[in-house]
This record gives sequence, C-alpha cells and structure tokens, in this order.
Amino acid sequence: MKSRIFIYLFIFAALLSLYLFVSSNTMLENKDLKIQNLESEVNVLQDSVQKLQLQVFDMQYFSLQNNDDALSYYDHLRLENPSRYISDKLLETNEKKGDNPLVPYEGMESDFKINKIKILNHQWIIADFSDGKYWGELFLRYELKDDMGVDFTMMDHLLYTRSN
Repeated sequence: MKSRIFIYLFIFAALLSLYLFVSSNTMLENKDLKIQNLESEVNVLQDSVQKLQLQVFDMQYFSLQNNDDALSYYDHLRLENPSRYISDKLLETNEKKGDNPLVPYEGMESDFKINKIKILNHQWIIADFSDGKYWGELFLRYELKDDMGVDFTMMDHLLYTRSN
C-alpha cells in the first residue's frame, strides 16, 4: 500500500511537472511574440518621430528664432527673446477698444483682434485675426527701433468668406 501511494505521488508529480513545463514554454513563446511585436511598434514609432522632426524643422525654416542672420539685427539691443518681445508688442495693439488698428476690416460679430502670430524674420510677420465668427490673415512689416519701440505696417490682408 505504501508503495502504491509513492507510485501515485510520483505519477502526480511527473504530470504536474509536465504541465508546468508545457505551460511555461507556451508562456515563453507568447512573451517572445509580444516582445517582437513591441520591437516592431518601436521601430514604426521611431520612424514616425523622425518624420515629425523633419516636418518641424521644415516648419521652423521661416522663423526668427532659427534665423541667425535675422537675429543678428537685434544683438545690440540685448534682447533675450526678440520674438517674444515683438509678439507682445503686436498683441498690445489688441488692447485698444474696438477693432485692432492693423486689421483693415470692421468686425461683424464683435471686434477683430489678432490671435496668432508667426514672426518670419527681422522684418515680416504673418498674423491671424478673428471676431469669433469671421477670420483672416495679415502680412505685416515691422521695425524694431533702438529705443525698443516697434512700428507695424500692414502690407497685405485677406478675409476668408464663410461657406454656409
């Protein structure tokens, strides 16, 4: 009787170890498959990041912040961030009551105000304006003077038409 119990225990232990061996192999294969999938995902994401970085570099090509030749015009002024200073000065034109004086249109829903600004170089700005419903864009010329004053001159403009 004692020997049968040992035989049954031995068979049970052998079956248990066989089950554990097979299930661990299956788990290992699943983990390897997941790792391969994650590696391929990482490669795809790295390619996407590289493409996006190239897009950002292309978009930043016309930007005062990345144009050393244009920035050299402001070296004598000792401005830490000329783009920020010029943007702030342009946004100050919104503070006047009524439409922004640089926008050549009268607001239809409310007053036209400048929203977004892209400083291209040491002379030109593209700006977006809106009254909440209608919007358009301005092409501005600016001059940053030695006394830190900024003169803005509207060169061209457009107002988008609504199609509804």
